[in-house]
Amino acid sequence: MSLENTLIFAGSRSTHLTDNICRDLGVTPGQGEVITFSDGNTFVRVLENVRGREVYIVQSTIFPTNDSFMELLFWIDALRRASAASVTAIIPYFSYAKGDKKDEPRVSIRARVCADCIEAAGCDRVVTLDLHAPQIQGFFRVPVDNLYALPVLVERITQLNLPNLVVVSPDAGFVKAARRYAHALGASLAIANKERIAHDERAEVLEIIGDVTGKTALIVDDFTTSGGTLAEVARRLVDRGAREVYAMVSHGVLTPGSIERIEASPLRRLFITDTIETQPVTLTPKIEVVSVASLFAEAIRRIHTHESVSGMFPA
Repeated sequence: MSLENTLIFAGSRSTHLTDNICRDLGVTPGQGEVITFSDGNTFVRVLENVRGREVYIVQSTIFPTNDSFMELLFWIDALRRASAASVTAIIPYFSYAKGDKKDEPRVSIRARVCADCIEAAGCDRVVTLDLHAPQIQGFFRVPVDNLYALPVLVERITQLNLPNLVVVSPDAGFVKAARRYAHALGASLAIANKERIAHDERAEVLEIIGDVTGKTALIVDDFTTSGGTLAEVARRLVDRGAREVYAMVSHGVLTPGSIERIEASPLRRLFITDTIETQPVTLTPKIEVVSVASLFAEAIRRIHTHESVSGMFPA
């Protein structure tokens, strides 16, 4: 299939993922540059003609979050002002997705503010992966395609032939998604009862609901930041008789201290995707990166040919 009239640009936070997407599609990444001035200002420049072209800009909004988000807005604006026919923002990790509601007095609904900014900059469509809160799609008036890492993560786990597998949700809120993983893997399901009482990213695991004795446990989640929940759930699973504990998350939002917690935990291996490539930490052999470039490449193909993107994920 020809992607004539299509250009894919890389933001500074997603250069490797963009290269892999373009390799999958058989195209060359668009030429552009990002300059950060001494006062912290960000400058982006498109280095080739995009007039009348269908353009995609790939940028995860993380590490540093606010700089990355502003850069994305500047890319959208630059491409729109250069007369691109359409601008699609590929946001592999949408960092403000947890700010999806007003759950306490006098707080901002940050995800809505971000959605408004992306639209105001001139974006025609958004493609992202495993939004923490799927209802964020409703914050936009432009189409939003929310992809799922499940197919590529499940494929990798299946290759390991893990015996007597049980999928574990780290909390009650992720049970629906964890059930999809369990169904795809033909495994049983268990749930960790977790309580988070402050904004310090620490949570207490109160109990494990379900039978994990003698089983290989696989914790699944959409992201991990401090590694604390994964480590604590892994310890509780071992205490309850699990043989081995693995984990896989869509987004490895790994902050300082997370690697040490993961290394000290009973986890045999943690699988993350390549939606984030600018972590301020060094990954260890216990952490394996699984690429989702093929998912984004297929989404771009389908958008280009006016096919269903949701058809990539049969119910």
